[in-house]
Amino acid sequence: MKKKFSILLAEDDKNLGNVLKTYLEVKSFHVTLAVDGKEALENFKRNEFDFCILDIMMPVMDGFTLAKEIRKLDKKIPFLFLTAKSMQEDKIHGFEIGADDYLTKPFSMEELLMRIRAIMRRIEENKDKPEDRKYTFGKYTFDYNRQMLLLGKKQQKLTSKEAELLKLLCEHKNNVLDRSVALNKIWYDDSYFNARSMDVYITKLRKYIKDDPSVELINVHGVGFKLVAP
Repeated sequence: MKKKFSILLAEDDKNLGNVLKTYLEVKSFHVTLAVDGKEALENFKRNEFDFCILDIMMPVMDGFTLAKEIRKLDKKIPFLFLTAKSMQEDKIHGFEIGADDYLTKPFSMEELLMRIRAIMRRIEENKDKPEDRKYTFGKYTFDYNRQMLLLGKKQQKLTSKEAELLKLLCEHKNNVLDRSVALNKIWYDDSYFNARSMDVYITKLRKYIKDDPSVELINVHGVGFKLVAP
């Protein structure tokens, strides 16, 4: 019997939390509901989850702090933020932490379901490709299957989106990666907000490759990005 897809839902609004839990369970997910960040973290430590939905404004421990703690325990698990906040800076901060997506309240249940399925579809597609995919550029080796960037003995673990973006850049090494191509392949949408999100990931990748001066990740104005390497 196939194991049910398990979701950790952290939402301090009990009414909304119960509605979301019921809806997702009707859609055949197993959902654990926590009403604050501390309870959510304790649940995460005790149980295995496939996905996290995290409200940002919660008592005891907010969603951003919770996400950071979860990332310390599991570098790969995907998570999505729910929030009443609409400030662009908050959304960018969420992606800097490593969020896979972000929904601003109010939202439709159908949109939440669509976003969960899109994220998990991308992850499952990668699992179905077991071939050993390693890329070299400059002094770096990028092990895509392990989501690991290597420089000598130094290892940098990447999130799923970081790995997907670096893979595309490696596949286009010394050529321009079109911005819209990357957005549609990884974010499934080339909207302005997703473009801002991708800029955050580009900045993070630049930090990861700064130890080899022969490697550059440059903007090609109005077109996209280029990974320049010998």
